[in-house]
Amino acid sequence: MPFPSSSPLLGSLGPRERDGLLAAARPRSFERGEVVCHEGDPADSMHLVAEGRFTVHVSLATGDTGMVNLLGPGDYFGELALLRSDRRRTATVSAIEPARTLVVTASAFRLLCAEHPAIYRTLAELLAGRVDALSRSVLELMRVGLDERVHRRLLELALGAPAEDVGPGGVPVVVPLTQAQLADLTGGTRPSVNRALRVLVAEGTVSLARGRITVHDLEALRRHCQLDGS
Repeated sequence: MPFPSSSPLLGSLGPRERDGLLAAARPRSFERGEVVCHEGDPADSMHLVAEGRFTVHVSLATGDTGMVNLLGPGDYFGELALLRSDRRRTATVSAIEPARTLVVTASAFRLLCAEHPAIYRTLAELLAGRVDALSRSVLELMRVGLDERVHRRLLELALGAPAEDVGPGGVPVVVPLTQAQLADLTGGTRPSVNRALRVLVAEGTVSLARGRITVHDLEALRRHCQLDGS
């Protein structure tokens, strides 16, 4: 199974480490809505996303769950649990569309890290970057208005869309999220996110359909972010 060359993990490894990681991986497919792992499950593997997209949810103190990330081709997940001493999943990951991953089992991961210590070091460095990004997201929730957060997330998701989703001239770009999921990702409510999206719809920047938001004008969305102070 081919793997996106833009992967931050594979792009940070040397040729020997990258080849070793890919050689140890096995393909797996998921249907839309299928749960890959539940928070708290024993960790048995790391996944490299080859096709499709996945949501990442974590539990809140209230007993609810919140979406903290949307992963697409080139991304990876499950590495944190393999690095932790308790070997437990830290989040629930679900496919939001038909998807495929390359799976590295926990035993294969340990052998790889023993043979190629650079893999462990690289994952630790990338994990530190993810922690920093999460900290910035928490700060954004405290200081940035909801409309701005909606604009920023949509731009990030559109720019990170797989190349095949991008039409002539770079648009349109399909973001496969419902308004409720976007509200979850931005820390808002569905009605408030809908109001922010309706402004973009009225000017032709985006259109709404069941289970998806299509960005028709990336530059207009980028200008919104610049006006928002991004």
